Amino acid sequence: MSDQGYANELRSEQDYVDGLYARLDAERARVKGRYSETLTVRGNATVMVERDAEARALAKESARLGVADNGLCFGRLDRETGEHTYIGRIGIYDESNEFEPLLQDWRAPASQAFYTATAASPEQMRRRRQFHTRGRQVMDFTDEVFGRPGDGERGDAALLAAVDAPRGEGMRDIVATIQAEQDRIIRLDHPGTLVIEGGPGTGKTVVALHRVAYLLYTQREQMERNGVLVVGPNTAFLRHIGRVLPSLGETNVVFTTTADLLPGLHAAGEDEPEPARLKGSLQILDVLKAAVADRQRVPEQPVTIELPDVTVRVGADVADWARSEARESGLPHNLARATFVEVLTWALTERAIARIGEGWLTRADREAWENMRADLRAELAEHDGFTALLDELWPTLTPESVLAELLSSPDRLRAAGADDALWRADGEAWTVSDVPLLDELIDLLGRDTSVEDAAAERERKAQAAYAEEVLDLLVNRADHMDDEDHLFATDMLYGEDLAERFLERDTRELAERAAADRDWTYRHIVVDEAQELSAMEWRVLMRRCPSHSFTVVGDLAQRRSAAGATSWAEMLDTYVPGRWLYRSLTVNYRTPAEIMAVAAAVLADFAPDVTPPESVRACGVQPWGRQLSPAEMPAAIEEFVRDEAGREGTSIVIGPPGMPGAVPASETKGLEFDAVLVVEPEHILADGPRGAAELYVALTRATQRLGVLHEGPLPPALSGLYTSK
Repeated sequence: MSDQGYANELRSEQDYVDGLYARLDAERARVKGRYSETLTVRGNATVMVERDAEARALAKESARLGVADNGLCFGRLDRETGEHTYIGRIGIYDESNEFEPLLQDWRAPASQAFYTATAASPEQMRRRRQFHTRGRQVMDFTDEVFGRPGDGERGDAALLAAVDAPRGEGMRDIVATIQAEQDRIIRLDHPGTLVIEGGPGTGKTVVALHRVAYLLYTQREQMERNGVLVVGPNTAFLRHIGRVLPSLGETNVVFTTTADLLPGLHAAGEDEPEPARLKGSLQILDVLKAAVADRQRVPEQPVTIELPDVTVRVGADVADWARSEARESGLPHNLARATFVEVLTWALTERAIARIGEGWLTRADREAWENMRADLRAELAEHDGFTALLDELWPTLTPESVLAELLSSPDRLRAAGADDALWRADGEAWTVSDVPLLDELIDLLGRDTSVEDAAAERERKAQAAYAEEVLDLLVNRADHMDDEDHLFATDMLYGEDLAERFLERDTRELAERAAADRDWTYRHIVVDEAQELSAMEWRVLMRRCPSHSFTVVGDLAQRRSAAGATSWAEMLDTYVPGRWLYRSLTVNYRTPAEIMAVAAAVLADFAPDVTPPESVRACGVQPWGRQLSPAEMPAAIEEFVRDEAGREGTSIVIGPPGMPGAVPASETKGLEFDAVLVVEPEHILADGPRGAAELYVALTRATQRLGVLHEGPLPPALSGLYTSK
């Protein structure tokens, strides 16, 4: 194509994109106007509730349209028939035609060839054109002409431009540069669990997020009803990926870590490998059940309860009977307490009646027997000594109290059949490994909601009474209201109906409601760095997604947790046997070949059976190493930070835990930076297999430049580093 021809084509494409933006602006104005109407509507309660739901839907649509303002259209697909389709972030239609889009949503079936067509398999396509945009401006475009190599064909120019670009504050979507192997995974039609494994830089996280966007597009109604949960390794990682789905117009998503799976609780600590392994194993379930059963006791010596007319004794026999009945009820501990109390009360009452009525009551005196029985039950219920005994034999428990007392008491650990390695002095210093145990205990203990239910009923009645007063006032003032504002009692029905309508309204967005509700169940869950999750953590997540619809993302070679997965089958066959698929990503889009060669040597040392991903590019900059004295180390780190501050992009210093000015490798999982400085790699390696995995992670965070500072000799695996003085 000549320069003039290119200029004419660029101008034509800009004109079309301008038209798309004009249509987008018109639709945004329409939605905004309709939204304003819903906020000013005046009418009866039913209309107000309906309009509130409409306003929420319009606000969501406005947000969807808003994210498309930048880079709305990023390409064009030309068919062999001469027809062409423009591909973009969202679908845009002409007002007069709801079936032929002006712009095809990237997730639509008609867009798939834009990502999958190749010279060898063009899928009846003649050309793929990719735009480079800035805001609303089309800066330039590249063409890939299928079947005619060299005729303007530039292949992966758009991809290479994207991976070479400086990194910003957060992960970017790849909607314009999705590769064929990625697209096949994104669009995979599988209702169960999908495992996406790939080495560093293969894009597995961003592929998983685009898969969520695709599922929300193709299964909108089902997915939006319950939302999506994304689980990541740490909050820094979640911040890093947090803008991807909103940039694709999807917001019904909750982001969390395994440390924050229980609303209101954050676990900051991390166990040593052995306690973490024990807590992560499913065998801990027996320990928890035994710990709860240990709190269901019988008195060692008979306990005397003195009532006004008789003295009763609670011995091991009657308490054991009540305990057996409560356990056989199948109810959780706190709910089974009612059975324990009922059986024990009945047994004591019957014994007392027999003693009191002996000699003067006959079987015919049924009314006297019933009155005496009722009196005795009331006396027992109000007896402080009996209440205290019930609390001792079958106490109401909380998950926190059970676990804290278990972990801090060698006696309780032994009684529950647990390993002494679980003991710690401060039982309430919650670690990440404690979260699934606390979650399990919620189900083992159950929640007695009778007090909360009674309070809610009182509030409901109070609201109903208030609503009745409001209705009476409005009806009495009807003569003073114009026709538009006239409100009749028939519009409201009854005050109780009105109160219930407004009590039931929850104005929070779905993601906010889901994050605050431990019992919320999601339609789909994404688990990143999934190789780190223990069997108990998987149990928690499976409980939160009954359909077991998961996208599982990980790399077994990067596992550092002693409780993590050594194989995907080991973890998943327990929950979804025969319902999970495995897909792998093999191309490294992040790490240049020069850096990957260094990281691959480390990988070969601790995971020789794992093939490192193949880098899609080289950067021309060799990674370097420098040996320094302890006194020289701080100045060298400062020099790196200072130099990188003057460059475009991001940088980080990674070192062993506790090193001043450095971040542990575990906190950088899933992140990427233009430049990385790894300090004291030999100290990172000193942590055994976990240390080797962490060094591998540290070395594969860089997209452009990698440096290594060390005091002692370099580990043999890093001998290939260029030595800098």
